[in-house]
Amino acid sequence: MTRQEIEQKVTNFLIEDFEIEQELIRQDSLLKTDLGIDSLDFVDIVVIVEREFGFKPQAVELKQAKTLSDFCDYIAQHV
Repeated sequence: MTRQEIEQKVTNFLIEDFEIEQELIRQDSLLKTDLGIDSLDFVDIVVIVEREFGFKPQAVELKQAKTLSDFCDYIAQHV
């Protein structure tokens, strides 16, 4: 899976599942501050990542991702 495919899938589920406006979604967006992702959302993200990308992320590692780019890098390392 290419980096672009990962970014597209992530963008899609942020828009559809978290109702984040597309204009807010940039690679340098801060997950918590800019996108409003909170700790409860990370629980949902674990389930979504497992469904969309075929692996179960570790919550501790996932929370270390500060930006959307970090998050996509994390996924890219595991697919």
